[in-house]
Amino acid sequence: METTTAPAHRALSNGHLLIIVLAQFAGTSLWFAGNAVLPDLVRTLPGLTGWITSAVQVGFVCGTLLYALLAIPDRFPASRVFVVSVALAAVANIAWLLGPVRADNILASRFFTGFFLAGVYPVGMKIAADWFRPVLGRAMGFLVGALVVGTAFPHLVRGLGATLPYRTILLFVSALSVIGGLVLALFIPSKPTTKQPGGFQFTQLSALFRPSTYRPAMLGYFGHMWELYTLWAFAPMLISLYATQHPLARINVSIWSFGTIAAGAVGCVAGGFWALQSGSRHVARTFLAISGACIALVPWLLSLPPLLFGLFLFIWGLTAAGDSPQFSTLVANGAPVATKGSVITLVVSIGFLITVLSIQTMAWLTAHYSPSVWLFYLLLPGPMLGVWAGRKDHSNG
Repeated sequence: METTTAPAHRALSNGHLLIIVLAQFAGTSLWFAGNAVLPDLVRTLPGLTGWITSAVQVGFVCGTLLYALLAIPDRFPASRVFVVSVALAAVANIAWLLGPVRADNILASRFFTGFFLAGVYPVGMKIAADWFRPVLGRAMGFLVGALVVGTAFPHLVRGLGATLPYRTILLFVSALSVIGGLVLALFIPSKPTTKQPGGFQFTQLSALFRPSTYRPAMLGYFGHMWELYTLWAFAPMLISLYATQHPLARINVSIWSFGTIAAGAVGCVAGGFWALQSGSRHVARTFLAISGACIALVPWLLSLPPLLFGLFLFIWGLTAAGDSPQFSTLVANGAPVATKGSVITLVVSIGFLITVLSIQTMAWLTAHYSPSVWLFYLLLPGPMLGVWAGRKDHSNG
């Protein structure tokens, strides 16, 4: 439903925020749907672990670049962009089921799923930034928390329904995402769009990419992205290594993977409330430092009993994702109003390009060397960069 008059702020600060959060959760459940069914696929198509994740990331990068170039998030009603994009992503997610099970079909399907998710995740953030600026840190916490739970959700479906055919899992996730998009389109109004005569002008981004109070936030976000998605993609490998050393613990790798990833939602929401008192910059930098410490410690902790190792994974997952909404808040607050959607989209695009490099490097290392917990040290430069970049950031928030 398209509306050009803004309701009162309070009217969009409770139930409407919940709708946006649930729609974001449903839409982003498409992200790791391929990873959740990966065990069924690698038996016939070995070597897909890194590529099935990277295909989504590359598609997302291409999609965000095109969305930014055409200024789609700023030229069209955001709710409409969201629902059309999530519907196309849902179709792409299941398209490969119509043909033979081949690597090229699967990777093409994952690529276009990621491509159309460019109209879901960043556009959801734009909607939040449009309506909830006075409490944006908290709103972003809920929104990115929904992304995290949505990303983890296919692992939960797989863990609880281990005997379900992978086709059923993919169809369920696609249907869920479309329902979420339709609910958002029906109940969330769009603010008036900025009709631009031409495509997006990158010169409008110069203030953000020159030395400024917001460049540290972007660098911190890039460091955060180097760590986050590679941790999510290879968490099952880490948990499998632990399960091998503790066979009596009877670890359910899918359920533990869900818990590790979903813990980030707790960090996002808790960090959102914390930011109201301490500021987004402080919260983001603290979480980065803790997640970096987790990377440094992980090789020494495989001997822990299951309860303590699970607690460690919870803390790592919580802090690795918990800084994301605060970086998004800092970037959104610094973006020009007329091009806010495209600015967010482009910064997110660069961040996801970084995830491709990180994931593929980790995949290459695991393919050429035996899977080892020491390989997770590859992630350490990300938090180190973010903490270093934020050392002189004196921006408000």
